[in-house]
Amino acid sequence: MPPFEALDRTHARVIEVLGQFDRLLAHIDENGADEVARASAAEIHQFFSGHARQHHSDEERFVFPQLLAKGDAELVQSIKRLQQDHGWLEEDWLELAPQIEAIAEGYNWYDLVMLRHALPVFTALYYEHIGLEESLVYPAARRHHASLEEGAKSRG
Repeated sequence: MPPFEALDRTHARVIEVLGQFDRLLAHIDENGADEVARASAAEIHQFFSGHARQHHSDEERFVFPQLLAKGDAELVQSIKRLQQDHGWLEEDWLELAPQIEAIAEGYNWYDLVMLRHALPVFTALYYEHIGLEESLVYPAARRHHASLEEGAKSRG
């Protein structure tokens, strides 16, 4: 299982990159898709296409299954929502990614109006998602992990 500190750092980075995404759109409004915009778009694309997806995969593989097995109804319902969120976030990113990649590559066919409408939805979903993970799921996972470690220590 990835260390909880790494999972938390990824959440902080998601928030940073979402802010960068918002600043990118403002920058393009003022300056067009110049070299600064291209570099920023490349970083955003790389993060959400790579690290953010891996983070979701790690949660699905290492965090959620142990908690689902516990059978706590509130926790199960929250995890199922988070799994659905992962699907929605992926779907949103698949719509945004070609636009951001176009900016990064210097193409002018990106749709700034679409990006302005889509980014707030993507951002809001991420904020709600992270809030639920950090307020309920991660604390439960930490408690579960600590109890497993304590059990292992007492056995051996």
